[in-house]
Amino acid sequence: MTAHYSPSAYQPARIPDQPAATKRSWLFRFGSSRLPWGHTEDIVPHSMLSHTSPAGLRDVERYEHALETGEEQREAYELLDYHQVIDHERYRHASLSKRSLFWFYLWVGGRFVFWVMAIFLPLTWLVGAAALDDEYLSNLLAIIKETAWTFLVPLACWAIGSLVVHKLTNCVVRPSKGPLWEFNRRTGMVTIFDYDNMGEHKRSGTIGEFSYPFHEFDAYISSGPDRQGLIWHQLHLVHRYHDLAIDLSPIVSKDSSMAPHFAAWDFLQNYMDTSRPLPDIPLFEQHRAQDPVTAEHDRRTARPERYWRDMDDETWDARLTQNLARVNAYDITGRLNLMARHVQYAD
Repeated sequence: MTAHYSPSAYQPARIPDQPAATKRSWLFRFGSSRLPWGHTEDIVPHSMLSHTSPAGLRDVERYEHALETGEEQREAYELLDYHQVIDHERYRHASLSKRSLFWFYLWVGGRFVFWVMAIFLPLTWLVGAAALDDEYLSNLLAIIKETAWTFLVPLACWAIGSLVVHKLTNCVVRPSKGPLWEFNRRTGMVTIFDYDNMGEHKRSGTIGEFSYPFHEFDAYISSGPDRQGLIWHQLHLVHRYHDLAIDLSPIVSKDSSMAPHFAAWDFLQNYMDTSRPLPDIPLFEQHRAQDPVTAEHDRRTARPERYWRDMDDETWDARLTQNLARVNAYDITGRLNLMARHVQYAD
């Protein structure tokens, strides 16, 4: 352990014995399953790998160079503190303000609904016109006239949202009050930020912070049906001794398969584990030299400093395909739970 890391930093070989776990809340007793600790593999959910591409890294480099030379100037919205940090020390998540999210949802949601309607609505028109007894063309035109608004409304939402987001960015993009949660690799602590804080935030602006060691949290996959009856799964991290939980959808979104959540749990453990290097994905490449264990690993293995940044598009596409296939086939349900050596679970 180097002086860079706190004595509380997480390592699987240093997990202490802990008190017996309290009984889970009803939310996690029904329709959820606890995932095993330890014995991880070098795997990341596909969304984490594809989040930042080699081409994207090169674009950022060019932009930063242009800023240094004065060829570009930062936009006003880029100078704001969005409270989100993802580097060699912290994975801190924060959302945009609710007002900003409204315009993004209007843009993305309108686009999605428009294309769904563009695919299915014409088929509905054709079938509906054929089902009537009168002249087919007249029926078709009448149906189109009556239902065209269902096609035009999402198109308008898409257009308005896109216009506001892209042309009025400095006006609408604003940070939220602060971060929601943080995983700290350097200290081994997990922090949940509370914006209710017994009313204290409203009175004085004080944000409540609950910080506990990473090894006191367990990962759960919660499962439930949607309105169509399809089963979806979501990953949460739940504190073993307090009624605290983190929705990990910013790392891996809700999915009809459990496999991406298995990969996300391994990724999170590997990120926090200071006995091993940072997960080797484009998102962390610029930070690898600042993490002592990672820097030593890269020196020992002669990993190129620009491994991702210099990767060509064809190789990148192949890596994405390989990773997606591996994640889709990933399963940890038979894995022994390392934490069972240190904790007696109540259920």
